[in-house]
Amino acid sequence: MNRGGVGARSLNIELQAALNPAGERKVERFGWTFAPGDKVMQIENDYDKEVYNGDIGDINDVDPEAGELTASFDGRAVTYGFGELDTLVPAYAATIHKSQGSEYPAVVIPVMTQHYTMLQRNLLYTGVTRGKKLVVLVGQKKAVAIAARNLSGRRRWSKLAEWLRPGRSLSRQIGMAG
Repeated sequence: MNRGGVGARSLNIELQAALNPAGERKVERFGWTFAPGDKVMQIENDYDKEVYNGDIGDINDVDPEAGELTASFDGRAVTYGFGELDTLVPAYAATIHKSQGSEYPAVVIPVMTQHYTMLQRNLLYTGVTRGKKLVVLVGQKKAVAIAARNLSGRRRWSKLAEWLRPGRSLSRQIGMAG
């Protein structure tokens, strides 16, 4: 989740302060501080800049006189006017939803009962599978148990089981000639 003491928002603030304390060249906009060396995530598609929701980059420079910030995404420099910074957030911590489709060398997942509505097996699985080398669950054993038992995530409605029933031709079931 984004909210709460162990939510992505709070973790981003604390991790940024510990890992990359802002120096002189910084800008504060939309509730965030941005400084050279910060890891950032684009949170909406920008076809003109060719950066897309979920892209992660690093801030190269903040130029207060020009009112611009430059970030690097996959080695490509992208310039943002200070008024456009509502499309960037720090990326020291991200929600499981935002991390889908990505992998990271190490992942730390807070699992707390205060996030009760998010304690679902499919979300825990998605979070755990984001880590390539290291995954650490931090929190309460009770919360992990709740998540592991909770199958209440979105139910998928398909005819796959029916189509795969013995004696049924898959091609006939989906209307293919055969």
